[in-house]
Amino acid sequence: MATTFESFKDYLLKEKHYSVHTLVAYENDIVGFQLFVKEVFEQQSVEEVNYSQIRSWIVSLVDSGLSAVTVNRKIASLKAFYKFLLKTRQISVNPLLKHKSLKVSKSLQIPFSEKEVGVVLGENGLEGSFEGIRNHLIIELFYTTGMRRAELIQLKLADVDLVNNSLKVIGKRNKERILPILPTIKKNINCYLSKRAEIEGVVVSEFFFITKNGIMLNNSLVYRLINSYFGKASEKVKKSPHVLRHTFATHLLNNGADLNSVKELLGHSSLASTQVYTHSSLMELKKVYQKAHPRNNDNED
Repeated sequence: MATTFESFKDYLLKEKHYSVHTLVAYENDIVGFQLFVKEVFEQQSVEEVNYSQIRSWIVSLVDSGLSAVTVNRKIASLKAFYKFLLKTRQISVNPLLKHKSLKVSKSLQIPFSEKEVGVVLGENGLEGSFEGIRNHLIIELFYTTGMRRAELIQLKLADVDLVNNSLKVIGKRNKERILPILPTIKKNINCYLSKRAEIEGVVVSEFFFITKNGIMLNNSLVYRLINSYFGKASEKVKKSPHVLRHTFATHLLNNGADLNSVKELLGHSSLASTQVYTHSSLMELKKVYQKAHPRNNDNED
């Protein structure tokens, strides 16, 4: 199993171009499944597992209180592993071949309003501390570029081009894209870089964003940062980097941006992924339509 799994990870990394973060998630999911079949069915080899045993594992995950989204992600990890085993002829039949994902209730992502974003970016905008300037810039880049949390964390100093007002990010499956940055943010970037240069003992000198201790940012820190700042300006239940990415797309569409252009900025591989952001834009359009159309009775005196 160990040798097989190492080959699988190597395949995902080099051929499928998955990120290290994704590899860790896959490994945790598959090891969890392996422990389950070993404990419940005394099954030592996952290559010999049948769908009935997999089904028992899925039921146990649901019973443990995990969401359908999380369970489906774990199943996807296992499905990818069995596809690899089939591809390398270590099994002759994929036990998950006919499995259908659990139904997921669609939850509408509610973006921040322009007013809420304005409150956050206007409050202590460029406070003098290193962390204050850094945090403000992080929020600005999320809102004005739509980049993902992982893309921001992995951003390198060499990726920021202040001459051409652009930055390079590495998205899912190592896809590279160039994002424009607003000229107004250039001043704040220079201010941050000036403060960054004062940090002593920087451990990760190549990364653009660092902590006050000179180390790389992590997912938890960035999430807490966004949640904390927007917690003061918004009563929305969910306040995260992903909501800010959703806000970026929604506000662009509300102000007339082309859907294909937003798709390219977000780094989506298909237009279908971007279309989920049109719901909020459509709601805004309906408000304008109902307010402006002469046949709307509410407009009558």
